[in-house]
Amino acid sequence: MNYSEIPLHPSLHKALEKIGYVTPTPIQEQAIPLVLQGHDLLGCAQTGTGKTAAFSLPMLHLLGERVPAAKKAKRHVLGLIVTPTRELAIQIGESFDNYGQFGHLRHTVIFGGVNQNPQTRALQNGVDVIIATPGRLIDLMNQGYIDLSQLEIFVLDEADRMLDMGFIHDVKKIIAKLPSERQSLFFSATMPASIVKLSRTILKDPRKVEVTPASSTAETVSQEVYLVNKRDKRKLLQHVLTERDIDMALVFTRTKHGANRVARQLSKAGIKAEAIHGNKSQNARQKALAGFKDRTTRVLVATDIAARGIDIDELSHVINFDTPNVPETYVHRIGRTGRAGASGKAITFVDTEERAYLKDIQKLIGQQVPVVEEHPYPGDGLPTPPPEPRGPRAPREGRNNGRGGRNQAPKRREQSPANRTEKTADGDRPGEEKQAGSGNSRRRKNRRRGGRGRNKTGADTRTEQGSNEAKTETRGNGAPKGDKAKKRNSRGKQGGKKSTVTASTIAKKKGGLHDVWQLLD
Repeated sequence: MNYSEIPLHPSLHKALEKIGYVTPTPIQEQAIPLVLQGHDLLGCAQTGTGKTAAFSLPMLHLLGERVPAAKKAKRHVLGLIVTPTRELAIQIGESFDNYGQFGHLRHTVIFGGVNQNPQTRALQNGVDVIIATPGRLIDLMNQGYIDLSQLEIFVLDEADRMLDMGFIHDVKKIIAKLPSERQSLFFSATMPASIVKLSRTILKDPRKVEVTPASSTAETVSQEVYLVNKRDKRKLLQHVLTERDIDMALVFTRTKHGANRVARQLSKAGIKAEAIHGNKSQNARQKALAGFKDRTTRVLVATDIAARGIDIDELSHVINFDTPNVPETYVHRIGRTGRAGASGKAITFVDTEERAYLKDIQKLIGQQVPVVEEHPYPGDGLPTPPPEPRGPRAPREGRNNGRGGRNQAPKRREQSPANRTEKTADGDRPGEEKQAGSGNSRRRKNRRRGGRGRNKTGADTRTEQGSNEAKTETRGNGAPKGDKAKKRNSRGKQGGKKSTVTASTIAKKKGGLHDVWQLLD
C-alpha cells in the first residue's frame, strides 16, 4: 500500500511527495483510515514506527475541510495534541510544518520553561491546532487565553509516559474542559493496564490498533549487557566509546545529576558530550539537541523524560548507563535507535544491585539479552560497599569546637603560679579580712531568725550588717565614722550589689595594717 492510495487532501499528498514519503508504516496504514472515518482510536506501536504521522495526517485532512481558507476568518481551537515533554511537542510541531506546508491551517506549540508572551500572541492571532504540554496548557487556560469549547479532535500522545510522569491529574483537568462530542485518539509505545483503564473513561467505542506486541523491542536493534561494578561504569563507558569507535551515542542515566557527572567526565576525557534534562533551560536543551543532530556533539547524555522527542534516524547506539528499574522504560530507551528500518545497537551496564531489573526486562521482552564477558572492568557480583563512617572532627584552632559562645559557661582563667595565693585555715587569703555580712551567711542568719532581712522583733537588720568595723572607728577629731559606713553599705544593698569592707581597703585609707588590726580588735 502506498500513500497515494490513502484518501488524503491533495495538499497533503503534495507535501508527502516533497518529503519523500511513499509507503506508510504499519501503524499509519491501519490507523489513518480509521481516523478518517471518525472513530476514536487506541493505538499501540513502538517508538520510532511513525505514530506522529498516524494522527497528524488525518487530523490535518479532517480539520482542513472544516476551516475556511479565508485568512481573515475567525479561528477557534479545533484540534488539541497533549504530549509529556517539550522536545516531543517541538517535534510534533515540526511534523505539522512539513505535512501542512501547502495547507491553510494554523498551529502553535505551547510548553513551559520559556516566556509565555510569544505563545499568547500566537493564540490571540488565532490558531486551529494547539500542540502543548500539560502544565503550560492549564496555566494559559486559567488565564483565559485558550478556549476549548469548540474542540473537535483530541490527541493524547505517549499516554503511558504521561501517566508515569504523574500527569494523570493534569490530563483529567484538561479532559474536563473538553466538549463531550469529540473524537479522541490515544497513542502509546506500551499498553499497560493503567492506560487501558484510562482509555475506557475517555474513548467512546474505540478501535484498537496494535502493530507489535505491547512490550517487544524492534528486531533491527541488537542488544548487549555488560556486568560491571558501579564504581567502574564511567571507565567502562569511555572504554566502549573509544574501542568501538562509536561516532554517535545516546546515553541514558537515571538522574539529572548523574547526567551532568557523566557528561562532565567524558568532556574531561576529550569526548565531546552534552547533558540534557529537565533542569536545563529550553534554549540549552535545544542547543544540545541541535549539536547532537549535526554531529558536533558525539555523546548526548539524557534522562528518560528529556529523551522523548529525540528523533534521529541515523542514531547508531543507545547506552543504558543505569539499568532502568521499570521494564517498559527499557523498551522506550532502545527504541531511539534502529528507526525507519535502520539497524542499531543497545548496550546496557548492569551492576550487582541492578541485576534484578535485568531479569524483569528479559521477562517483559521475552528474550535473554547476551552478556559481553570480555572487557577490562568485569563485575565481581558483590554489592557496592557502603562508605566508611567518618570519625569526629578535631576542633579547629580559634573556634569554640563548633559551638557558639553565647550560651557557653565562661572558662575559668588559669592563674600563673606567681599570682596564686594559698588560703588560710579559715578559707580566706592572707592579708584580707573575712567579708562581713556576706550573702550566704546573711541568708543563714535570716532563716534562723524566721524571716528575711528582719529579726524577731521585726526591726530591719540591713543597716547593721557589714558595719561592725565602722562602729568602733573614730575620726581624728573624735567624730564617729559609722554613719558614713552605714550609708555606703545601705546604698550597696539597695543596688543589688554586695558592699564589703575589707582590711586592705581600710589600710589604704588609714596608712597601714597595724592600725587596722588594732581598730578591728
